[in-house]
Amino acid sequence: MNPLRADFQELYRRHLCRHSEFGINVLHLVAVAGVYLALFGIAYALPGASWIVSGVLFTYFLVLAANIPFRLLVVNTVALGALLTLFLMLPEIQVWIHLVLLVVWHRFQVWQHKIYHRHSDMSQFEQKYRKGLALSVLLAVYELPILLNFLVLDAKDRKAPSPG
Repeated sequence: MNPLRADFQELYRRHLCRHSEFGINVLHLVAVAGVYLALFGIAYALPGASWIVSGVLFTYFLVLAANIPFRLLVVNTVALGALLTLFLMLPEIQVWIHLVLLVVWHRFQVWQHKIYHRHSDMSQFEQKYRKGLALSVLLAVYELPILLNFLVLDAKDRKAPSPG
């Protein structure tokens, strides 16, 4: 589970075992966007914030460029650029509020599993992707691209829900 050398398609297949419903992916995207906005708020409270954010994003895009399809990298870059632009346009708030919001957005994401609880068999992924810090870091790096892949790039492959 090395975030520098990830099998994105395998991660994506794993994601679909727990997150195959459209609604949970939309809500997860909202939560992830909230987490990114909170992280920007925390980073911009530090001295040299512009350099820190630029360096982290540059490194993040290098890691993604080596591990995800190019068109997904473009979509991810546009999405993160939009989130950073939104953050810079919002009124400034105290850093402690961003810390609270970081927890709130994470809890919101966890809570969504109580509404959307359809799961497929994940046994083929259990040995490689064991719960813990390593998996959390891996998912922190790839969650936004996974969600964007589902909602933007794979949208045409999903069947419309049947009325019912």
